[in-house]
Amino acid sequence: MRQLATGRLGERLTAVGSPTYPGFILEGGEKNLMVEAGLSLMGPLFLRGIEETLGSRDRLDFLLLTHSHYDHLGAARFLKESIPGLTLGAHERVASLLLRESALALMNSLSAVQLPLFPDVRDYGSVAIGPTEIGLTLREGDELDLGGLTCRVFEVPGHTRDSLAFFIPGEGILFTGEAAGVPEGPDSNAPQVCFLSSYDEYLASLEKILSLAPKVLCLGHGWVFTGGDASQFLASSLAATPAYRALIEHYLDEAHGDAGLATETMARCEYDERGAIRQERTAYLTNLEAQVKLVAGLQGK
Repeated sequence: MRQLATGRLGERLTAVGSPTYPGFILEGGEKNLMVEAGLSLMGPLFLRGIEETLGSRDRLDFLLLTHSHYDHLGAARFLKESIPGLTLGAHERVASLLLRESALALMNSLSAVQLPLFPDVRDYGSVAIGPTEIGLTLREGDELDLGGLTCRVFEVPGHTRDSLAFFIPGEGILFTGEAAGVPEGPDSNAPQVCFLSSYDEYLASLEKILSLAPKVLCLGHGWVFTGGDASQFLASSLAATPAYRALIEHYLDEAHGDAGLATETMARCEYDERGAIRQERTAYLTNLEAQVKLVAGLQGK
């Protein structure tokens, strides 16, 4: 089954925020965690969802970040300042990134593009991404005991070098961020391939994720897949990855190896004309440029 990432998804699992940028709350017997921190602009919305789900904001113990992109860690600072006892967990690369002024400035400029969609946010500075301390650096094999539930950490690079997935073995729940792609297309069933830092590592991470055989697959944007549909989406994402590389190679060949021209042409044909990709255009172009350069580099080898 496939359902929007919103509201109660199971006895212990709730999605807050919005389906486009969900935050997933998992309730353990003793501690509670949230995975993903969406856009900075969504901080107040996340906080309301936490309070409605748990009864009090102070009952959220952990906020885990899947990777370093602005639309997945955006509200971390706001939530940490709003919940003093909250512990942030992420890859060590995220910890260093959140202290770099140039990186923070870029993420805030990308976030600000979506300000018109959030008319209730009148003071951008109050929700902007800022220096944030990661209290818990996470790596492969780490575990968090929530009381009756265990959260196990997997490193899944390829989308970014710092991508993490979080698996709840007892429930079969898996949070992948964008390490396994996200749904796109008119029916949101086709996977959007999301390798950015490494093509080979992205494929290897997909195979690792598939081997976990999740019962509930919580993606970084849009949808939650359950039962056989979870494995089916992951298998289709794995199959789509070399096909997408071949598509980029086609545009590169047409552009005689000019990565800039290939990116421009591909964006026009695949984004503007097909209209099946739901990602915000500025973010799409940023990612596409990285993907085309990556594949061009592979061709050069």
